[in-house]
Amino acid sequence: MQTLRVLAATVVLATNGVLGAGADAGAVSGASITGAWSRTDGSLRIAIEACGERFCAVNTWIKDPGNGEAVGDRLVMTLQPRDPVRLAGEAFDEKRGLKYAMLISVGQDAMTTQGCVLSGIVCKTMNWTRSR
Repeated sequence: MQTLRVLAATVVLATNGVLGAGADAGAVSGASITGAWSRTDGSLRIAIEACGERFCAVNTWIKDPGNGEAVGDRLVMTLQPRDPVRLAGEAFDEKRGLKYAMLISVGQDAMTTQGCVLSGIVCKTMNWTRSR
């Protein structure tokens, strides 16, 4: 769940009426965060889909489940466009009950997430590629 927590910390988007979970809700510059993603280090795969007015990132495969991560762990994200290529907001780790500040840069086939806790004092960045 550490990886999902980091994703949450980097991908939290507040929808408060500005961004719904429709077809373009998670899109910036024509690229969408929805779909299947793999971490570039090969340790995790996730699926990001609309869940109500938010987005949910669910672990679909984990190379080493010994680090506290489990298939099915879910991160609920509330996101808004920050600029043409980035989304920003909050993520909630349901398993741990923790909230993260998120910043996501997304392209057609690549995504970078940055998640922060403690008012941005502790942050982690992860790179992802779209799975086909």
